[in-house]
Amino acid sequence: MLRKIIIGSILCVSSLLAGTINIAAAANVSYAINDLKKEFNKIYPDTKVNVTLTSSGKITAQIRNGAPYDIFMAANMKFPEALYKEDFAVTRPLVYAQGSLAYLSAKKQDFKKGIKLITNPSFKKIAIANPKTAPYGTASVQAMKNAKVYKDVENKLIYAESISQAVTYALTAADVGFIAKSSLYSEKMKEYKEGVNWYTVDSKLYTPINQGIVLLKRAENNKEASAFYSFILSKKAEKVFKDFGYLVP
Repeated sequence: MLRKIIIGSILCVSSLLAGTINIAAAANVSYAINDLKKEFNKIYPDTKVNVTLTSSGKITAQIRNGAPYDIFMAANMKFPEALYKEDFAVTRPLVYAQGSLAYLSAKKQDFKKGIKLITNPSFKKIAIANPKTAPYGTASVQAMKNAKVYKDVENKLIYAESISQAVTYALTAADVGFIAKSSLYSEKMKEYKEGVNWYTVDSKLYTPINQGIVLLKRAENNKEASAFYSFILSKKAEKVFKDFGYLVP
């Protein structure tokens, strides 16, 4: 109900909005953000949207240290919930999309083995995002532990600072990597084929990644920021997220 109320509050006077808003977004959003900005600017053509992309943990630390962000789009609910409790946010966190994991390799792999694939003795390195700062890294470790393969591969894990860096590692520095499925829908990833270079990780192995958004304290009276916040929870944004492999609650 709250989500519907917020969506319904999108301002109709778009022509009156002309300013700049600063968005801090989890790295996995990098693949969809340009399309989201494009759709938003169709409604609010005079509003400039600046986006900073990095891990949710790093963004949270930056916000606590006074970073001038208006909106936080996190890779899970933990970080925005903490900021809301600490009075850094003026809206309680809402889920804007659900992320999912995929395996990725530059070389052809036998994905019929499922997660057991990563126990291949010929594999020397397996890339994941840092589970201490990136929710997708946490989900990757959870999937491995639930499948009872974590101990077999723990010493082969290499840690990326963000989920976008995990993509780079998976294709250059590792035999295979756990990545955000959303990254596979970007233009530059089209050469990598499902069932050949990548495959979806069984969602039963990890807790669904509810990605949360909050309007931050400094933007409490910022109409442009409120408009973007509402847009991210709208049907137009929902279509963009679905096009990039996300689930939408």
